[in-house]
Amino acid sequence: MKTRPCLLVSLSLICATRALASDAPSSVQPFLQHPILGTNVPMAEVQAYTEARVPLMPVVKSATEWQKIADRLRREMFERVVFRGEAMAWRDAKTKVEWFDTIDGGPGYKIRKLRYEALPGLWIPALLYLPDNLSGKAPVMLAVNGHDAYGKAAPYKQIRCINLAKRGIISLNVEWLGMGQLRTSGFTHTRMNQLDLCGTSGVSPFYLAMKRGLDVLLSLEQADRDRLAVSGLSGGGWQTIFISSLDTRVTLSNPVAGYSSFRTRARHLSDLGDSEQTPCDMATVADYTHLTAMRAPRPTLLTYNAKDQCCFAAAHALPPLLDAAQPIFTLYGQTSALRSHINYVPGTHNYEKDNREAFYGMVGDFFIGDPKFDPVDIPSEAEVKTNTVLAVELPADNADFNKLALALSRQLPRHPEIPAAKAALNRWQQAGRARLREIVRAKDYVVAAECAGSEEKDGVKATFWKLKMSGTWTVPAVELTRGAATETVVLVADGGRKSAAAEAERLLAAGKRVLAVDPFYFGESRIAQRDYLFALLVAGVGDRPLGLQASQLTAIARWLQRARKTGPVTLVACGPRSSTFSLVAAALEEKAIAGVELQGALGSLKEIIEKDWTVDKTPEMFCFGLLEAFDVPQLTALVAPRKAVLKP
Repeated sequence: MKTRPCLLVSLSLICATRALASDAPSSVQPFLQHPILGTNVPMAEVQAYTEARVPLMPVVKSATEWQKIADRLRREMFERVVFRGEAMAWRDAKTKVEWFDTIDGGPGYKIRKLRYEALPGLWIPALLYLPDNLSGKAPVMLAVNGHDAYGKAAPYKQIRCINLAKRGIISLNVEWLGMGQLRTSGFTHTRMNQLDLCGTSGVSPFYLAMKRGLDVLLSLEQADRDRLAVSGLSGGGWQTIFISSLDTRVTLSNPVAGYSSFRTRARHLSDLGDSEQTPCDMATVADYTHLTAMRAPRPTLLTYNAKDQCCFAAAHALPPLLDAAQPIFTLYGQTSALRSHINYVPGTHNYEKDNREAFYGMVGDFFIGDPKFDPVDIPSEAEVKTNTVLAVELPADNADFNKLALALSRQLPRHPEIPAAKAALNRWQQAGRARLREIVRAKDYVVAAECAGSEEKDGVKATFWKLKMSGTWTVPAVELTRGAATETVVLVADGGRKSAAAEAERLLAAGKRVLAVDPFYFGESRIAQRDYLFALLVAGVGDRPLGLQASQLTAIARWLQRARKTGPVTLVACGPRSSTFSLVAAALEEKAIAGVELQGALGSLKEIIEKDWTVDKTPEMFCFGLLEAFDVPQLTALVAPRKAVLKP
């Protein structure tokens, strides 16, 4: 094999494609496997990219000034994050509650079973812990839980509710989506993004499940509306800060090891959150630092664990939150209302005795006000009940994420008509491209190419390139030529460029110049750790993985045409994922991209929902609102009259 310096020859982009069956070894396989970036580059770039886009806390000088900001943030969180699409109708639906039998709890309290609708057709099972002999109004608490298979029956959660009941406090112990009785595949959190694809906020069922729980509590005759608490561990800690910062009815909040700033998460990978913890576009409005400060001046206890083996360890998660929120509480003259507790025994991910007692102490100080109030955990292990005893009847056809998305998708896209007349079609295409750019958050990257060497073997010349996208991303590319090439192809594949050897051989044999590239998240551009969680964070800061991939391809095509003088290029994609972002790229770039050849392409974006895909496996396929506006036929029509070949 002969190695020589790279020459600035006319660059052809080869997209990695589906390998065709062949027993013969490929002469281009070693070229396609040649490392270009280095293992740390994709991780470093996505960390810098997301971190830089997280909003900082504003500098404010008065409580009045902050209150205006907090009110605006709540309004924008609802409008731009929580209640989009069908979620607006879900929000306005009446809360339905069905009560069932009452069972003995233990000394001093009973447990009443119920279920309520978070949104039409989606019922949440719950348990109401009622103290005996209540007189007058009583404090109430919404008990939420995290990723615990036992759900509402988790022993530490039962003990918390029991302890409060023995102190005269009513608790509503609600099931979390995907846990306990709702632990079904349709409620797996990676499926909530199917709603996003339909243009309806995937986080809205989570929020409504909590909001309706508060409605149930405050509808009780004995409930004191001025003494309403929320608390939970882990994912329950996320629920706690999310509902108690946005719903001002929540008086006292105690999230336990449940969240950190998005900036913290970008550097501490253990904190990267699931779909609901990183909802699409949230960080275009607020970070979790803002949500913490939005609790002011209401009592708030931030509990973290010193040796947390799961996530949100105290040392890195807690300080940025206190730094953001403490000055705001001080502006209100309520410095003592913001407190923190670090658990050292056991110090791991827990809501056991020490953490519970910190919560009871907070309740005693702000809800009871009796100096004789004793926050010591009352031993109640003997009163913990089994899943079976605590089970609540649910409808056989209870909705879940996939069922909701299937129902939504049947009416999408909202305006599927494609004009037949040429003039009308041209106007439709121009408006459609503008709308598509907005949906995928397309970028106009400028490519700066850096040669990373070249090799030649068996008549094939390979040139290795680092294609830098406006200083943000570096896309690795391998240019392959065999003799004089008359056309240029950019090749991409679901398996990355190394999987596209057979397709590259076919294109070379046809006299093409091939540029095989690995755009964001694919092949050598794959993020080394917790990749899909970073893809969620990209959407969380307001971009779209699909849009980044398509924008990288359009930038490369323009660079080839303008700087390398190759003329318009053809995109060849292998696999449903690369075919989708290639089709979007061709729809957006009508000059530099001459056409597309898509192998293994989806016939409809509805297949993503019908096949029940999840965001952890195919993150770019859940681009918010894409199916609401376009399906494959509409995207293909945006490419016309250029050639678009789709092969299932």
